[in-house]
Amino acid sequence: MRFDCWTSRGGASEPSGSCREKSQGPRFRDQKVVRFRCYTQSERAPKIMAAGITRDWMDDTIKRSAYRCTPMTIANSSGWEILLPFSFVAHWNGGPHRDDLRIELPDGRDDADHFVSSHFGNGVLTFVTGYLFQTEPGWTVSARGSPNRPKDGIMPLEGTMETDWLPFPFAMNWIFTRPGSVSFTQGEPFCFITLVPPFDLESIIPEIRPLKSNPELYAEYDAWRRSRKKFNAGIFRSDPATLKQGWQRNYVDGKTMLGSPASSYHKIKRRVADPVVVNEDCSSANDSSPQIGDPIKPKP
Repeated sequence: MRFDCWTSRGGASEPSGSCREKSQGPRFRDQKVVRFRCYTQSERAPKIMAAGITRDWMDDTIKRSAYRCTPMTIANSSGWEILLPFSFVAHWNGGPHRDDLRIELPDGRDDADHFVSSHFGNGVLTFVTGYLFQTEPGWTVSARGSPNRPKDGIMPLEGTMETDWLPFPFAMNWIFTRPGSVSFTQGEPFCFITLVPPFDLESIIPEIRPLKSNPELYAEYDAWRRSRKKFNAGIFRSDPATLKQGWQRNYVDGKTMLGSPASSYHKIKRRVADPVVVNEDCSSANDSSPQIGDPIKPKP
């Protein structure tokens, strides 16, 4: 996948043919390069970066055991995060009107409206992403909060946008779950974006069947069920051998209890590419990557 950040002073423009070749990027095996362009709307665009797997609450679990959940760490890192350029506190009194939600900025700062505001009322906090996203035909952008990153008192809303044709940006919205105050910190992700490939979801027909109607799958499941029951019993009675094992690693190892291998799509880690900052003259600006709160702007 190719991820370019294009600056847009006076409007975004398509790169020339030579520029298109220069920003092509590497191909991996026979995988087609998929372009994902992020046009900055102004020089105040927030920083966007590859999402990582870490979460504070996961760090705090005993022996950081939460990181043993591969599906969760894969979800954490399956996209990109847009980071807050400054800290603020949002206060909502529970009312339906726009002025029932108030933004408090540190150090007397008064320029929040270009980035965060009460636009819709009803306790909805609206962020401007600072980008106009463009994807290839059929590909869409899904925007939501960072996976497995809970925030007390407020939750992110989610949307899927047809960015293969959309000539205008979208906003990121959060909604208070109860009246109160919520603090946001500089560098904290306020929007998580990932791409959805083209496919016809409406053509998928879920089938509900008895598990035993698939003898091979049932045999695998039954072997797992009996093994899991034995393992949990060992944990509960503090069996030394079971405790030393820590957890069952079938998912990580990519094989079933009966030794069947995982599919060729099996992953235990994911690291998406960081954005490539591209100037209007198609040269790369990544030798001096922007910092949190710094504008993404053309290299002199």
